[in-house]
Amino acid sequence: MSAEAGASSSTRSNRPGRSDGWRGRTRRLLGDHPLGYAFVTPYVAFWVLLFAWPLYLAVYMSFRDWFFAAPGADVARPFVGFGNYADVLADPVVHRAALNVAIFILINVPLTVILSMVLAAALNQALPLRAFFRAAYYLPYVTASVAMIAVWLFLFNGTGMVNQVLGPLAPEPTWLVNRFWAMPMIAMFATWKQLGFYVLLYLAAMQNISETLYEAAWVDGASALRRFTAVTLPGVRAATTLVVVLATIVGANFFTEPYLLTGGGGPNNASVSPVLLMYRAGIEQGRAGYAAALGVILAVMVMGLSAFSQFVLEDRE
Repeated sequence: MSAEAGASSSTRSNRPGRSDGWRGRTRRLLGDHPLGYAFVTPYVAFWVLLFAWPLYLAVYMSFRDWFFAAPGADVARPFVGFGNYADVLADPVVHRAALNVAIFILINVPLTVILSMVLAAALNQALPLRAFFRAAYYLPYVTASVAMIAVWLFLFNGTGMVNQVLGPLAPEPTWLVNRFWAMPMIAMFATWKQLGFYVLLYLAAMQNISETLYEAAWVDGASALRRFTAVTLPGVRAATTLVVVLATIVGANFFTEPYLLTGGGGPNNASVSPVLLMYRAGIEQGRAGYAAALGVILAVMVMGLSAFSQFVLEDRE
């Protein structure tokens, strides 16, 4: 009888909610380290307030004839279904903005990948003044965009330094008011402005490549170019995927450059961007539903481009 009583007592003590009480239930619900939720909560709140909630509101607004009103004002915002999306897809200015994004990405992404990889490989060597060059390439990235745009305007306006050097070879009209050159100039400006950040990513990736791989390639008689293609390129594959995805996202969302460099997307919308159109429609014209629909389409497009880039470039071995 005593053995049976002991077994019965042991069974009762192992039942949840008896001997362990609220502490046991809390551990089963939150895990062995519930303090981790306290560290995660600020980021989750930040993400919900600044990303999830605005995205939900944008989708909600895109299906209505939405316009901004005074706080507390009760105004009708009727449901219009996919009307805003139809207006966006039928707008020829949106078509031009999509073409500008394609031009931007086709120029900016390859230039960014090639230049940042080559510069990172050079800065990874034991060169004189290496620290100076690393800081010099990173400086434009941390400098305010307005200041960098002022430098670009000084170089490429009608009487700028570049035109003075080129003389009769300079385009007419000049670079930033030329319908053909406006978008390439914006893409090259963004490449120059953001290059330091991507150089830093590649430099970090290259410093994680084992030196024994380079030594083995050198012993096998591989040239410097062969060592770069056989060792460095595979070693920075993950960094290349990240650079392409980030550059694509930046390229689809550029706003400051056409707004300041070309006077708001000129000439004649030759450098307009989808985000600039969202600003025009939502803020200047009060067509918030149209702007929200354009933003949702842009978000879907960016996610699709990013997923495609990652699928193509990621290592699936």
